[in-house]
Amino acid sequence: MILVTGGRGAVATNLVSLLRADGHAVRVGSGRPEQLPADVPGVACNLRDPATFATALDGVTSVFLYAEAECIAEFASAATAAGVDHIVLLSSSAVLDPEAATNPVAKSHLDAELGLADIPMTVSVLRPGAFAGNARGWSFAIKADRPISLPYPHAYTDPIHELDIAECAHALLTKPDHRGAAHTLTGPQTLTFTEQIDLINKITGRTATIAHVTPDAWRQEMAEYIPTRYADGLLDYWRRCDGVPTPITDSVALLTNHPARPFTTWLEDHLSEFTA
Repeated sequence: MILVTGGRGAVATNLVSLLRADGHAVRVGSGRPEQLPADVPGVACNLRDPATFATALDGVTSVFLYAEAECIAEFASAATAAGVDHIVLLSSSAVLDPEAATNPVAKSHLDAELGLADIPMTVSVLRPGAFAGNARGWSFAIKADRPISLPYPHAYTDPIHELDIAECAHALLTKPDHRGAAHTLTGPQTLTFTEQIDLINKITGRTATIAHVTPDAWRQEMAEYIPTRYADGLLDYWRRCDGVPTPITDSVALLTNHPARPFTTWLEDHLSEFTA
């Protein structure tokens, strides 16, 4: 039995589909299992509530685990007691930053990794960079014909399709190859925010524009949606990526035997989110 946590997320949803298509027994953990599709075998598994761990892990041999650090020690203990022999942790390449311990975005992933460092089972770690799906954050402005506010329009990211992440997790959960290691995942290109928006315009036929704003102005604009400390972490990261291309890896190809999907593929797969 494989437990997939974060069951309503894009990576988990794709992973569950891949595992079920192969005939694997899957249990989907979510803090709100009642919101899972009716045909999905769901279970309550709130990664901030240890009381939900034992039932979710009963009979489980492998886990796909979202990086929630708050109760990672309790989860590790419950997984050990349940006889789990392999955990695939969805972390972030942000942990590789020299300032990861002081950046709240990176530190949450780093603490989750450290919480699994000494457990008596195999741990495989996936460290994707920027999700291609982060571009959804621009869709509201694009559809309203408003400029997209960017404090660092020339900051580079490495957008990766969530399906590629799911396929990497699927490979680690179902095959013995490459287990027990950390894999840094990127898309096939490093692109600035400006270049990504240019591609959105090309694919959608729209004419989205950019408003180059100050970090303070962006922080105030996002105050309703992003807690201040996380906004500060993102701003700090983008500042250091401004004009600095992100190194690209071949880890997706190593794990899945196909190259990472380009950002344009993700846009084509989600075209309606920018045009409807």
